[in-house]
Amino acid sequence: MTIFKEKVDEEYLTVAETKVILEDLERERAADEDREMRYELARAIEHVNRFAVLDPEESREFVEELLELDKVDEATAYKVANLRPQDRDELRALYAQERYSLSGEELDAILEVVARYA
Repeated sequence: MTIFKEKVDEEYLTVAETKVILEDLERERAADEDREMRYELARAIEHVNRFAVLDPEESREFVEELLELDKVDEATAYKVANLRPQDRDELRALYAQERYSLSGEELDAILEVVARYA
């Protein structure tokens, strides 16, 4: 017997935005002494604390600036904002699943935006 789950909603978040949400959740859990923090939640909090460099407003501006560029869709913009690739090879890895490849100029335009927020 297979159980299928229906995707009700989907929202992209940057690591910085996720950090704010998880901090609130962590505070809520800490206030309730009877409630333990699950391993997965603790690891997620540890991850966002380590990798969130920007604040949520800056990360949102970063994504919006990326969306203004050609060939950068919403999902890719969030990937770039979260991973902040440093060179063309790292950026190409994000586009490996796409049916198209970017020119050197397009890659450089994206990397220029990344450099402003690095």
